Amino acid sequence: MKKSILLLAVTMCSLMSFSQEQLEINILKSDIKWTADYAFYFNGHNGIVTFKEGYFIKTNEVITGGEFIIDMDTIKNLDIENEEGKEGLVDHLKNEDFFDVKKFPIAKLVISHVKYHDNKHMKIYANLTIKGVTNPVDFQAEVDYEKAQMITKFKIDRTRWNINYNSKEIEGKLKDGIISDAIGFEVKLSL
Repeated sequence: MKKSILLLAVTMCSLMSFSQEQLEINILKSDIKWTADYAFYFNGHNGIVTFKEGYFIKTNEVITGGEFIIDMDTIKNLDIENEEGKEGLVDHLKNEDFFDVKKFPIAKLVISHVKYHDNKHMKIYANLTIKGVTNPVDFQAEVDYEKAQMITKFKIDRTRWNINYNSKEIEGKLKDGIISDAIGFEVKLSL
């Protein structure tokens, strides 16, 4: 009997010390800004895309994981002023040359591990899925506890996700008008 009570007490203590909760993001206050530049020119394009849903996993008062779904149909351009040019670029980004949104309407980022530098700064290891292709990514992030917000900036090599339109790798030669293989993201996640 004493062994049963002791075992129950140890089990209860272990469960209490491993407190985990899911924190839903506020998709109206969270956003992703994207940038894509030309390889040999000093400009490019930028815009936004929005989250469909997402959450952090908090374990013992720190972020340890999460999953975020991006609605690729919401991609918008912010740098072109005339509506016709804006719509033309967005249509091209949504077609098979880039994100093939009809076939792949969502992208997903799943946090697999978080390494803390201090209580506000961390390195996040995750798996990013775009166009049905999943690759590991890692990036630095910062938490603002007063605003209940995490921010990060990072770049990916789009060719790792089979986004090869006007890439420098096409035909093994460089040419005018090629688009940088790097896509930049500035992400704000708010609770």
